[in-house]
Amino acid sequence: MKQRTIKKEVILKGVGLHTGAEVTMKFVPAPENHGYAFKRIDLEGEPIVEADANYVVNTQRGTNLEKRGVKIQTSEHVLAALVGMEIDNVLIELNAPEPPIMDGSSKYFVEALEIVGAVEQEADRDEYVVKDVISYKDEATGSEITVIPSDDYQVTTMVDFGTKVLGTQNATLEKLSDFKEEIANARTFSFLHELEMLLENGLIKGGDLNNAIVYVDKEISDETMLKLEKAFDKKKLSVKPNGILDNLTLHQPNEAARHKLLDVIGDLALAGTRIRGKVIANKPGHYVNTQFAKKLAKIIKLEKRNRIPKYDLDQPPLMDVHKIMSMLPHRPPFLLIDRILELSDTHVVGMKNVTMNEPFFVGHFPGAPVMPGVLQVEAMAQTGGILVLSTVPDPENYLTFFMKMDNVKFKQKVLPGDTLIFHCSLISPIRRGICHMQAYAYANNKLVCEAELMAQISKVK
Repeated sequence: MKQRTIKKEVILKGVGLHTGAEVTMKFVPAPENHGYAFKRIDLEGEPIVEADANYVVNTQRGTNLEKRGVKIQTSEHVLAALVGMEIDNVLIELNAPEPPIMDGSSKYFVEALEIVGAVEQEADRDEYVVKDVISYKDEATGSEITVIPSDDYQVTTMVDFGTKVLGTQNATLEKLSDFKEEIANARTFSFLHELEMLLENGLIKGGDLNNAIVYVDKEISDETMLKLEKAFDKKKLSVKPNGILDNLTLHQPNEAARHKLLDVIGDLALAGTRIRGKVIANKPGHYVNTQFAKKLAKIIKLEKRNRIPKYDLDQPPLMDVHKIMSMLPHRPPFLLIDRILELSDTHVVGMKNVTMNEPFFVGHFPGAPVMPGVLQVEAMAQTGGILVLSTVPDPENYLTFFMKMDNVKFKQKVLPGDTLIFHCSLISPIRRGICHMQAYAYANNKLVCEAELMAQISKVK
């Protein structure tokens, strides 16, 4: 599957649930590998907050993000819509700290995305395929989320609110293509006792009876009813026989469970990667959802780092050692790469066969030969040198010099007989001959070394 973004910009307007302020939100097409991010155009510098579980700072009445003091509140309904419509890359511009609440669901976001349509991009969609059971449990509440292997992204929520008006409910999404019809219009809800507390604390200023279902779980005094009528600017409020305040009609009998499922999808978007697995959420809430997203993100990052690229070493290389020497000024014994297997505008893959005949083994632990770590880094840098030198028409007239090395880590020993594979990819575009790249070295199906490298090419005078 290829990544997707939207064809053009689309604007929605409404009020923020907690601030009550008018909000303008714009979905903007984004490039490949951008993911989801919020842009606060009302603040100086128009700062961006990525949809990242590590930025979650509060989960009271919504999933709230903060990066360097810049806040985004109630992000989950917007993110659920993007995931549900299978859009991978979008910038969400806001002129306030929170998206408009609309009717308390993802319905209007889905409709806006559907109006502008999606466009396929060149890059493949990054998807985490679940192979083992992964769980997170909040011991304090008993809430638990588990993901198990499945051929599709599926979500099941099981909720139990322990009240007569709203007891145990379940909801299931078998496939994302059903999100629009089955989940998107499920509205947020609150219990009366929560509503009273929120009103007393000056929250939900943008709330009204059109964007939240209010379940009446206690007797309403005349005094409380007057407060509610004033808060909602209604002359008369009543409680329906099904225990819902005023005259809202449920879209589905299990709308509350469906909305919890919507929240799970939105919160798990913060893991940053599409999921192929079945999520089972028992008594989900924003706290347990986002803690699970953090755990999942760490596992995905670790597996990505240790994921060994597969290359057919029997195929003719893109560049053999003679072509490499026509570009690089290095010569044996300091030429540390034997082949280039792949080369594009943004990445390069090289290879080295480590033999006992390497000159450095003569003096480096002769009785227990280990390839020096600094030479592993040098070999990665030479591989990256091919990438940066490929941007000039006369690479033989340039030299490559190190500028910086960061986050260098050695994971495994490299021994005689190992075949090293080097993968270097750009962190940022090459400018003025400066190349900033992430480099990895693999051997024996393991990550042996990694580093952030910066180098600059300079013309020979």
